[in-house]
Order: sequence, then C-alpha cells, then structure tokens
Amino acid sequence: MNTALQTLIDRGFVKACTDFDALSDLMDKEKITFYVGADPTGRSLHIGHMVPFFAMHHLQKAGHNPIALVGGGTAMIGDPSGKTEMRKMLTPEQVQENCKSIKAQLGTVVDFSEHPKDGMGKAIMLNNADWLTDLNYITFLRDIGRHFSVNRMLSFESYKQRLERGLSFIEFNYQLLQSYDFYILNQEHGCKLQIGGDDQWGNIVSGIELIRRMNGAQCYGLTFNLITRSDGHKMGKSEKGAVFLDPELFSPYDFYQYWRNVNDDDVIKFLKLFTFLPLEEIAEYEKDGVNINDAKERLAYEQTKIIHGVEEAEKARVAAKAMFKGANLGQEGREGMPSIAIEASELESGIPVLDLFSRTDLAATNSDARRLVTGGGAWIGDKRIDDPRTVIDKTYLDAFGEMILRAGKKRYFRIIIA
Repeated sequence: MNTALQTLIDRGFVKACTDFDALSDLMDKEKITFYVGADPTGRSLHIGHMVPFFAMHHLQKAGHNPIALVGGGTAMIGDPSGKTEMRKMLTPEQVQENCKSIKAQLGTVVDFSEHPKDGMGKAIMLNNADWLTDLNYITFLRDIGRHFSVNRMLSFESYKQRLERGLSFIEFNYQLLQSYDFYILNQEHGCKLQIGGDDQWGNIVSGIELIRRMNGAQCYGLTFNLITRSDGHKMGKSEKGAVFLDPELFSPYDFYQYWRNVNDDDVIKFLKLFTFLPLEEIAEYEKDGVNINDAKERLAYEQTKIIHGVEEAEKARVAAKAMFKGANLGQEGREGMPSIAIEASELESGIPVLDLFSRTDLAATNSDARRLVTGGGAWIGDKRIDDPRTVIDKTYLDAFGEMILRAGKKRYFRIIIA
C-alpha cells in the first residue's frame, strides 16, 4: 500500500475507495493532483467539516497536490447528500462573503503558500462559480446531462432518503454539477482523485463515470468515515451548538474546552484525526498508567493551536487550568476566557441576573437563564444565585473589579467593567 494512503488508513480516515490497488500504484509512480470541495453555505465551517481537510494535509505532506474547491456555484443550489430537507437559498452576495471566510479557515490546515515547505505538494484554492455560473443550460444538458442515468442516480442512498421526504428538481441537478466540477478539474489541472465524506460517495462515483465517458481518463474516489462521538452525538456539536472555527461564533476558549471535555473513549481517535502528532507519539497516551486527562489536554491544545494559533491556545490552556482552582482567578487565567464589557454606569443602576446571563454564551435567552438559576447552576464568583429576581450591582465585583460568571461546573464567562 502507498505510504500516504497507509497513513490515512492508520489514522482512521478511510471508509472506501473506488480502487485501492490502482490508486496505490498510481501514487507510487507520481505525485497526483486531488481535490475536496466545501460549499460556503455559512460564514464558518465547523469542526465536523474539517475531516477531509486534515486528510488533505497528510496527502500534501506526502508531496501530492491539493485543490480546495470552494463551491460558490453549487452553494446556490445546495447538496441534498446527508440532508433531510432542502437547504436555505442564499443570495450571491452571501455566498461570496462566505467564500472569503472559509478560504482563511482552510489555510490553517492546508498550506496555500506559493512555495510550500520542502517535499510538500503545491496547494491551490479554486471556486466553481468561475465555470458554473455562466453555463448555458441547454448546452449543459446536451453535453453533460445525457451521460447520467436517472435510475442510477436514484440508486444512491443520499437520494433514496430524500425521495421519501421530497426532493426538489434544483437539488436533483447537484450531482451533475459536482460531477462536472471533477471533469473540469481533470481537464484543466490533471486532477485524478476526489476525496470527501462517506455521504459524498454517489457524487464522487458519478464524477468518475462522467470523466470516463467524456475523455476516457481513469480517476478515483476516496471517502472518509463520518465522525461521530462515542456517545452517539454528531461530531462538532456542543451545548452551545456547532463548534465553529470562526472565533466570533465560537470563542477559542470554548473551542479548547470542547476538546478538553471529549469522552475518554474518543481521545485517541481524535488525536489521530484532528492533530498532526506522529502516530508513535499518540501511542504513548494509550499505554497503561497514562492519565487520560493528559491526553485530553494535549488534544485540546494541539487542535486549538492549529485552528486559532499558538497565542490563543496558550491563553486557553492557562485559563482552563485556572478554572480548576476555583472562581478567584488571576489575571493571566482570565485573558483566555470569553468576555464582554459593560458600562460601569449600567452596573450602578443594577442589572437583572437573567438579563446579565443571557448576554453571555452561558444562556441564549432569559428563559434559559431562568432555568439555570432555578436549577442551582448559576454562579457569580463564589456566590450561587438562587433567585431569578436578583439584581446584580457593584457588590458582586471581585478583587480585579470584574465578575466571573459560571454555568454548572465547567462553563465560565468574564464580565469586564468599562
């Protein structure tokens, strides 16, 4: 087996391949160009989206040439694969803004520099809007659509599931467009491999068949396991919702805490998938007598460092360690915590506790805050707040002239007085 492919298998990425032996032989003979797509349906990817891009990192490190394809064109339609209902339609302006944000996020995992490090393949980023938005529909149907069998398309699991709930015609076109992407990348960039999540199998196979019919070239598909946690929950979900990469949607501190608090049974798997640590080093955490919390802290630090940088990872680690010492935190430990500033004049008048908590990440609404208080989980410093009618004033300030709010045992928020 080709060493790059073996690395992906050993780290737990690989689900299926259209032809393992042939792809392995090809990768032994040459440095291939491959791609993975991401539709910019939101301003931020979440960590569940990143599995193929971590795999892309390992293939690039082995010298192969990645193409990250941002789906500025296909995002106007929406991929039905793995979805129970039709996606919300976005305006062209929304799609364009989302594309810009996602490009920056992918750059934390894949090296898009003009001259990557020695031995690494050259990565580029493309947008399928460049060739999709100006397509002539009649010409496209005649030249591309004639190669697709409706019966064949309906045999794929992603379409079977949607047919039971309703599948729009606009979504039915998605597989044709993704297949056309692969064809264009093969023609213009020599791309021979598409990688993606297991829910993309039908789209990938259709692209391979289209290329074979159009120009006789042999291409390949490689899919990865859809990652779920050992508790059965979807990867990338937390109490606050999706674990977004955008620090404005999900703070670096909360990001660190998400990884620090994963289930014990998931730690080694996630170290293999979501960090760049050598497998030999990860294996040290599997030995008898190793404290699982050491592995969790390493996972949280490495993942935060990759996505948010060393400085934010260090701040989050210091803040997280300080949490275990109680609410009387030093200044260094506070800096990595999510925070907001409120005016001193507002505090002079007093702020209802439900209003205060609902302004933070600890409670989305006043109703959430009320449940937190009545359930005994709301704290300010070392004082538990039991009455939802409580008004918070300057008597709640700590020695630093701030307030540390806490929800339950692990979720903290810093209130800075402006």
